[in-house]
Amino acid sequence: MAKKIGLKTKTPMPCADPRERRHSFGEVATGYTVEMAVQEADRCIQCKNRPCVEGCPVGIDIPGFVDAVAKGDFQTAFHVLGDRNVLPAICGRVCPQEEQCEKLCTLGKKFEAVAIGRLERFVADFAALNGLTDSSAPPPPTGHKVAVVGSGPAGLTVAADLAKLGHEVTIFEALHKAGGVLIYGIPEFRLPKSIVEREINGLKTLGVEIKTNHVIGRTFTVDELLGELGFQAVFIATGAGLPHFPKIPGINLIGVYSANEYLTRSNLMKAYKFPETDTPAIRGRSVAVIGGGNTAMDSIRTALRLGADHAYLVYRRSRTEMPARAEEVEHAEEEGVEFMMLTAPTAVLGDAQSRVRALQCVRMELGEPDASGRRSPLPVKGSEFDLEVDTVVFAVGQGANPLIRSTTPDLPVNKWGNIVADPTTGATNKRGVFAGGDIVTGGATVISAMGAGRQAARAIDAYLKGLDGAGRAAGTGA
Repeated sequence: MAKKIGLKTKTPMPCADPRERRHSFGEVATGYTVEMAVQEADRCIQCKNRPCVEGCPVGIDIPGFVDAVAKGDFQTAFHVLGDRNVLPAICGRVCPQEEQCEKLCTLGKKFEAVAIGRLERFVADFAALNGLTDSSAPPPPTGHKVAVVGSGPAGLTVAADLAKLGHEVTIFEALHKAGGVLIYGIPEFRLPKSIVEREINGLKTLGVEIKTNHVIGRTFTVDELLGELGFQAVFIATGAGLPHFPKIPGINLIGVYSANEYLTRSNLMKAYKFPETDTPAIRGRSVAVIGGGNTAMDSIRTALRLGADHAYLVYRRSRTEMPARAEEVEHAEEEGVEFMMLTAPTAVLGDAQSRVRALQCVRMELGEPDASGRRSPLPVKGSEFDLEVDTVVFAVGQGANPLIRSTTPDLPVNKWGNIVADPTTGATNKRGVFAGGDIVTGGATVISAMGAGRQAARAIDAYLKGLDGAGRAAGTGA
């Protein structure tokens, strides 16, 4: 029998005061209390068709873990979550649940959907604070070795799933810290790095080895991994870290950055702690960030925290078309970000020292929908104006780093440089090589990359089981 519907709206997420948090890198959302979590979980009507599960890229038993929370059985809730998701504390913070599981919530058809993401975060944090662990017995070793290239969401997921199956897994990470975009891309105020490190330590307890400062394509090639290093399979999960810039004048001026560099300096290299750290912060007094996605939101909110007097978010469409999470947009607005909708840059203007002095812009209007389904922005004749800024950050998309494809000539890529892989298995046309996440799809979400990792893990496991003794010894296919 279905539960009675409780509150018609979600239990609000407690957050730090906007006037204080705009100057702090402390986490904005502070999380549910036990009482809040139980109250929110009790809103779930436990419907028979379970559409929320269909909306989850990693297939979490959402009604199962939510029901356990409603009953106050947090150990069971943690076990149900951990069965399908190795990074619940991360996903509960940064995944766009409103466009995935919550979008399909039956309760959401009439009222507000159950706050699945907030409950996921609560369970993960409660488990960490109270020492809840997975008591599953370790599997017997299979003798198979798998190399994972990249330690972002896809790489961490495939590594954990394969380790749970008894395979020996080694992650090779180019940077000095594991975590990929979770470490260098998402700011501390949205995803504390201690949370990422906690989740990664969980992988190490499964036996996953992580080797940082290993640039595949330079330290070793993919062929060397499959050859003399003795790995039977390689999963490539290097993400999409190559920044894109528009073709407008002034891109090379001092004070112009890609969002990738801007965020990496602050997040990974701790520039915001300068001079405690060696990396100088990019402390613009008047900053413009170009773009409308989550990376743009992260960048402009970082600019505020680095001391900007004016933080402009310049986006060529209207607020309705912005791909950023609604919650992040609301937080940015509360913190004082100045939104300049229907505005596009046409040039970056410099002074006599080649430093940014202004961003030349044009007003836009919306025309017919384009291939994405959003209305196309069109320039308004005679609407040009200059926006006085000293720092410009472009958050307009990223592509695939060419290093692996340039050192693995028989690895197929598409016209954008993304690796061509089977969308269901992650298998490439190169024997023993699989790929998934943003390196295949282009920039997407954390949870979609994890979904790709989960699918690939199943395919890699099947591939390894099909290898004979000679194939294992030689590091070749069956």
